[in-house]
Amino acid sequence: MFLSELAGKEIINLYDGAKLGLVGDADLAISANGNIEAIILTSRTGFSGFFGGMGERERDILVIPWESIKKVGSEVIIVDIHNQSERMNNQYSV
Repeated sequence: MFLSELAGKEIINLYDGAKLGLVGDADLAISANGNIEAIILTSRTGFSGFFGGMGERERDILVIPWESIKKVGSEVIIVDIHNQSERMNNQYSV
């Protein structure tokens, strides 16, 4: 899969129907052999709605592991993220 195939698609969470963002606003975590490991969305205003009202921080990070991606459609990417700890994985720096 090429980055151009992902660009501009909206990311929707299958678990709760939340609109998480656009791939155009995201970074990708790429492994040494060129595989996509995760889509990383950042927000300066906060993902308080995504994180269950945790409040706003200067910069929130939403990491979507590649294994959580269920379907890449023509307009949307469907992911399945069940809990806050999955969403708040900060092992990637932005």
